[in-house]
Amino acid sequence: MRVTRRAVLKGLLAAGVGTASGVGAYGYVYGRHDLEVTRATVPVVGLPPALTGLRIGLLTDVHRSQWVSHEDVIHAVARLMDERPDVIVLGGDYVTYGGGSHHEYVGPSADALQPLSARYGVFGILGNHDDDHDMPAALAARTRITVRGEPIDLVGIRYWTRRGADIAPLLRGATGTVVLLAHDPRRLTEAAAYNIPLVLSGHTHGGQVVLPLVGAIAAQKFPVVAGIGHRDRTTIFVSRGVGTIYVPVRVNCPPEVAVLTLQPAA
Repeated sequence: MRVTRRAVLKGLLAAGVGTASGVGAYGYVYGRHDLEVTRATVPVVGLPPALTGLRIGLLTDVHRSQWVSHEDVIHAVARLMDERPDVIVLGGDYVTYGGGSHHEYVGPSADALQPLSARYGVFGILGNHDDDHDMPAALAARTRITVRGEPIDLVGIRYWTRRGADIAPLLRGATGTVVLLAHDPRRLTEAAAYNIPLVLSGHTHGGQVVLPLVGAIAAQKFPVVAGIGHRDRTTIFVSRGVGTIYVPVRVNCPPEVAVLTLQPAA
């Protein structure tokens, strides 16, 4: 029997659809729940010797919703607490579209995060899905903590804070190591302009779906999609986060909580 080009193309298309369906099913059933603990050593320019080895826990993008269950969040909290970080940072997006039809998840999200505690405190900012009224307020100004006698200035900004002129006032008077807590990693540009040594972000979900050869299509607009990046004297760490958005699937991009150990940059 003669095999036509059309028949071959139809066969390949069917195989591709089947493969995509299989990958999608795996990402839905397993991939989005396969939480990892990412442990990374993060170089920080000008880090005082007393802060070497400080461990920061980063948990972000919970996106509590019908697709991200209470058990998913509780599991992430438990895994992070098992690591016993010195300080914990929450990076925003505690629910999907805070308020409105998802208002019901605001309280449960906060309840699931309640067990978090650390020696030097737990600090959080808001993401683009969080409601200013229903979720805890973002850091309105610089917050200073002292670790082993050394000050650390935590500068928290809302997702919608994008201009350097709006960030600059929060830096006035900072004498310690400055850490910018910015949900959107695109704030790396402003941080580098102000010589902020460290930025902690989320928002990208690591791309959520990362395809071979193609990469994270949905996150290509960001300077860093996941993990450690640098610009001039500024280091950034971007977490893949815990939850999902738009489609409840993760492919080649497992959810994570991160534990970052600070060290002086070479």
